[in-house]
Amino acid sequence: MKNIFKLNYLLFAVLTLFVFTACEEDEAVPEEEDEMEVITDVTLIFTPDAGDVVTATAQDPDGEGVLDLVVQDEIKLQSGTSYTLTFDIMNNLESPGEDIGDEIAEEDDEHQVFFAWTEGAFSNPSGNGNIDNASDPVNYNDSDGNGNPLGLNTSWTASNPTTAASFTVRLQHQPDVKTATSGANDGDTDFELQFRLTIE
Repeated sequence: MKNIFKLNYLLFAVLTLFVFTACEEDEAVPEEEDEMEVITDVTLIFTPDAGDVVTATAQDPDGEGVLDLVVQDEIKLQSGTSYTLTFDIMNNLESPGEDIGDEIAEEDDEHQVFFAWTEGAFSNPSGNGNIDNASDPVNYNDSDGNGNPLGLNTSWTASNPTTAASFTVRLQHQPDVKTATSGANDGDTDFELQFRLTIE
């Protein structure tokens, strides 16, 4: 009789543990995924202290399809002129178009724009950009809530005339990895665009 009681007690304990574990698994909340933004149009907007605004665009008409963003224009700047660079970043598969730039600004702690250019193309900042080395100089005018750079607003002064330079922008999506020292290879790349750069 004692053995039957022990067996029933053991069976009850095992069933209780099984039910409790099953309930616990059902209640578990699935982890939230960090989705990449759908970007169909990127426009770089160089606004000078004086003179004409310069724009250069890349487009991807099929969004998440097989085509990538394709650069449509070259960048033509004036030697010795200072510019503020901003971006128009859109998902035009939506109607009306969705402003991805606003989303990036809202999620500033998860994004950073990195830059590379032909050395000597700019007198300020100097060097060749921070894609290869995150600590190299770029004049960021914006930052996230932690004081780390964002890159939707930067400053540039064009150097000597050239027709053989390039200018690259890379938007990195860095949820949970962006820090004061994170670089262009941390996280996932939302886009990387290389433009021909002419300075007249």
